[in-house]
Amino acid sequence: MDVILLERVEKLGKIGDVVTVKDGFARNFLLPNKKALRSNEANRKVFEANRARIESDNANRRSEAETEAKTFDDAKITLIRQASNTGQLYGSVAVRDLVEALNADGHKVAKSAIVLDKPIKAIGVYEVKVALHPEVSVTVKVNVARSPEEAEMQASGVDVMAAMFEENRDESGFTEDYDPNAEPGATAETQASEAQPAAEDDAQG
Repeated sequence: MDVILLERVEKLGKIGDVVTVKDGFARNFLLPNKKALRSNEANRKVFEANRARIESDNANRRSEAETEAKTFDDAKITLIRQASNTGQLYGSVAVRDLVEALNADGHKVAKSAIVLDKPIKAIGVYEVKVALHPEVSVTVKVNVARSPEEAEMQASGVDVMAAMFEENRDESGFTEDYDPNAEPGATAETQASEAQPAAEDDAQG
């Protein structure tokens, strides 16, 4: 489908551009969100007649977004979540969680402004893009941790995931008492099971 863009759309074009997009993308996103018009003779005339106003409105919204963007300087949010020993979250951090955290921090953003390619499913520090306007975006650091102390460690640059991996590896290691009579590679458990039938034979003899 050919559409006329009413605002800049990333990877597509700027205001007034006529671009070809998939029908589903146009019907489900561009048209209902008033980001574009179907490209036909009537709509082209309407667009040209209103072009100055559309561009002026866009400039005003961009200016407001640029002002708002300054409030996001070094913006950080911390989310405390339950996670396994390997750092995998029980659940995930979705767009709604980020919006709520940003709103609580005084940043009024819509769900549609959060650019999250996939849900966050492990602890760590992530950079999330927030599009305040088609031409203005900011980056927010999202610190996902199991405790405030862990969040502080991550904020100071400690790779908690790597530290946990080392800790788990140390805990899984084990040592055994050395038995000079043991078969090479045999464990104490194996020796005990082998010794039992031998003892029974001796008893019967």
